[in-house]
Amino acid sequence: MFLERMNYPEVEAYLKRKDTVILPVGSTENHGRHMPLGTDTLIPHRIAELFNADCDAVIAPTLPYGATEDLYGFAGTISLGVEGLRQVLGAICDQLYSYGFRHFIILNGHGGNRKSIEQVGHELYRKGALLACVNWWLIAGQIRPEWKGGHGGGEETAAIMGIDPTLIRTQYLHDGEEIRNDVSDELPSGSWMDVDFQGGSVTIPRPIHSITDNGWLTHGMSIDPPTKATQAWGEEMLRTMADYLRDFTAAFERAALPRVEA
Repeated sequence: MFLERMNYPEVEAYLKRKDTVILPVGSTENHGRHMPLGTDTLIPHRIAELFNADCDAVIAPTLPYGATEDLYGFAGTISLGVEGLRQVLGAICDQLYSYGFRHFIILNGHGGNRKSIEQVGHELYRKGALLACVNWWLIAGQIRPEWKGGHGGGEETAAIMGIDPTLIRTQYLHDGEEIRNDVSDELPSGSWMDVDFQGGSVTIPRPIHSITDNGWLTHGMSIDPPTKATQAWGEEMLRTMADYLRDFTAAFERAALPRVEA
């Protein structure tokens, strides 16, 4: 049941029998030239739609903005930052809590959102509620290792194909491009914001556009080129994640709430 399609008496009636709410959270950010800016929002929203077809749980409106400082600078990317997302998500969850929701499931589409989500989860726990963060892309790769992928790679490309293949700009599909050593040749660029040094990876926070003009990286993700993505893969993966979310929600609803100390 989508919250935006319900009226308030229907919400009140729901809360007399259940206290679960699912909140899809995404981002608006660059995913390379071949993918739409709303990739991280479109995918969890579609999973929620598939979930909604055969499950009885309230689904809050999808939040299309996240914490994506590392991709700021590519035209169209919009970031709330970690603290901004924490405040927005915290305000949403606080108000849902005030009505009686106690089991919160965040269906997350963007890795940069995790710190904010975890902070909100701790705040809810102290009030006697539980929050679970379902990171769809990680779980999909755990269920089927061949699906595992990175930012803008085959996994996400397939998911978008499974939603609407016309959103993929096929003229930009390729297996990768060179990334720049923007810090120094002694500290070559590695995976995402990491640099490689003497066999180890060290994180140096900086915008991704300083490393690549494209916005998706294959270094360390060679098993996940977007060229291997197919619509059939995407459709199967989205359906699998909706089924997983259904089963997880049923188990999560049976979980006891934390005690609030007086």
